[in-house]
Amino acid sequence: MSPVKDWRPDSWRAHPAHQQPIYPSADAVLDAEKILRAQPPLVFAQEARDLRRQLANAAEGRAFLLQGGDCAETFADFGAVRIKDTFRVILQMAVVLTFAGNMPVVKVARMAGQFAKPRSSAEESQGGISLPSYRGDIINDIGFNAAARTPDPARMVQAYHQAASTLNLLRAFAQGGLADLHQVHQWNLAFLDGNPLRGKYEQLAARLQEALEFMAVCGVNSDNTPAIRETTLYTSHEALLLNYEEALTRIDSQTGDWYDCSAHMLWIGERTRQLDGAHIEYLSGVHNPIGVKVGPGMEGDDLIRMIDKLNPENAPGRLTLITRMGAGVLGDKLPALARRVQQEGRSVLWSTDPMHGNTVKASSGYKTRNFDKILQEIREFFAVHAAEGSHAGGVHLEMTGEHVTECTGGAWEISDADLATCYRTQCDPRLNADQVLELAFCVAEMLREGRA
Repeated sequence: MSPVKDWRPDSWRAHPAHQQPIYPSADAVLDAEKILRAQPPLVFAQEARDLRRQLANAAEGRAFLLQGGDCAETFADFGAVRIKDTFRVILQMAVVLTFAGNMPVVKVARMAGQFAKPRSSAEESQGGISLPSYRGDIINDIGFNAAARTPDPARMVQAYHQAASTLNLLRAFAQGGLADLHQVHQWNLAFLDGNPLRGKYEQLAARLQEALEFMAVCGVNSDNTPAIRETTLYTSHEALLLNYEEALTRIDSQTGDWYDCSAHMLWIGERTRQLDGAHIEYLSGVHNPIGVKVGPGMEGDDLIRMIDKLNPENAPGRLTLITRMGAGVLGDKLPALARRVQQEGRSVLWSTDPMHGNTVKASSGYKTRNFDKILQEIREFFAVHAAEGSHAGGVHLEMTGEHVTECTGGAWEISDADLATCYRTQCDPRLNADQVLELAFCVAEMLREGRA
């Protein structure tokens, strides 16, 4: 990908920037940016290039993207146990998908930087009092008082250090034995114990057990084969807070290209993908793989213009289109877009976010999502691409390794009344560990059917 003419990390400042906080002190913002510019990169350009190659394979149907993690990371809930739980459930899901799909699974976590959240309103009102909306811990605090809701640029520095600690732990988990294939398989067997749908998934688990035993007989084991005991996990987040992203943008010494070194992969959300906007301008110049959320309002002409702005070289692996349309809507809206992209010869990876289009308010007052609706949208996604001759290349999930009760349905039949039992999210509802694994077995069936 050749450099974008006249692009610099700060060129976004000449464009309309949506969803940005209003800081009370410009000098404090400059101080925070100066500190961040002096920090080491969180990720390296070569890692981002490796991910681009793997995503290029996924775009051509030779791999599958699994992208998932918290709705929004927080400072208060930061800890090794939470990181380990999410890491573990991503690996569990990946093992099921790899075996069923008979193809590599590219693992990308929504971690080590997913601190900012777009909001539908600039202000929130409670009891007749209006304050700035909570925009994620990198910007302000969820506490409902004037001090907590005042945007503080020093939080960008705190977010950087938490992201660095998270990445350090993730790398240790990935290379230190926790990712051993045998151990992950045992976790999956434990998931099946007592599961109401155990019989439905036992056959796949049994086949995987046989494969592991066969490899062991052939002398292929964790001691002599690094691929069995180690893995690679990439990081990603929404590139929402542009001051933070700019401050962590670096020139790669090997290629002379600009990279956003805050994460391996960045994406642009529905609310910030204006063609003349600051977010498109910023991400058009960095060489990371990037994603764009595609909602039901996207028109074919606009989609092609956006693709050409972000990937003018039509380079495989550069751009992932993440659909988020809602169950019952995607089946109507996506075919024309998929067809248009193919007709125009654009190279993209299609992934689906089945979470955001299926958010509702339960009778109990909690914001929630229903497992069956999430699964329905994924089925529609696979069906559309099968019909259009394109590739259903990935899933993008808000999920956690904890046993929360935020999404209804699933094998354990979480009801509206159950939501209050363990509802912990500060933003959007997440699939819990059991629901994530159940979804993995369901998606595995789709991959197996597609391969057949």
